[in-house]
Amino acid sequence: MLVKWIRCTVVDRRGFERGQRKWAGLLGEPGFRGQGGGWSRQRPGVAHTFAFWESRAFYDSFMARSHDRLAATQAGTFKDSQVKLFEYRFDVKTGFEPRFADSDLIRVALCRIHEERVENFTLMQEKVWNPAMAGSPGMIRGMFAEAPEHEFLILSMWRSAAEHGKYRTERVERLALRAQTEADVAALTGDIVELEPTWTV
Repeated sequence: MLVKWIRCTVVDRRGFERGQRKWAGLLGEPGFRGQGGGWSRQRPGVAHTFAFWESRAFYDSFMARSHDRLAATQAGTFKDSQVKLFEYRFDVKTGFEPRFADSDLIRVALCRIHEERVENFTLMQEKVWNPAMAGSPGMIRGMFAEAPEHEFLILSMWRSAAEHGKYRTERVERLALRAQTEADVAALTGDIVELEPTWTV
């Protein structure tokens, strides 16, 4: 599965949201699995969208045919757009599905890892972070995905901000020590995204 993550700063909120609803046109595209997104809780005016495709071939075919027509409706409504593609590696918890209706919040982390630490980082995701997140009440599902240049995306869906907050305060520091995260990570950026139901396709 291919994951596309788009982050941008919105300059015309109404126009952007109107355009966002037009992405419903993705339904019926060969290989399209689902799309959702929302607003950053930490950075005013920043929007995130996550799209899921069965494979790179289906995605490339869509980009060559229909993408520009759908994207035209949002032209001029945002700036500083960043787009990244990732290949799905494994679930956080079980049975990841690109569904958004049952969660309020997505926690997204983008990690660039020192080349010689990639193996350790991946192992620690499976052995330390995954069980901890999977055991947290309110964490619904998640996934771990990889891009070139030793970049990884960790995406987790939560029932509510309160549930995610509890996990953060109780666990994160202790887990980071156990997983030796500091030694692995060259750069880390993340965000907490409040899902906007009308953006779900």
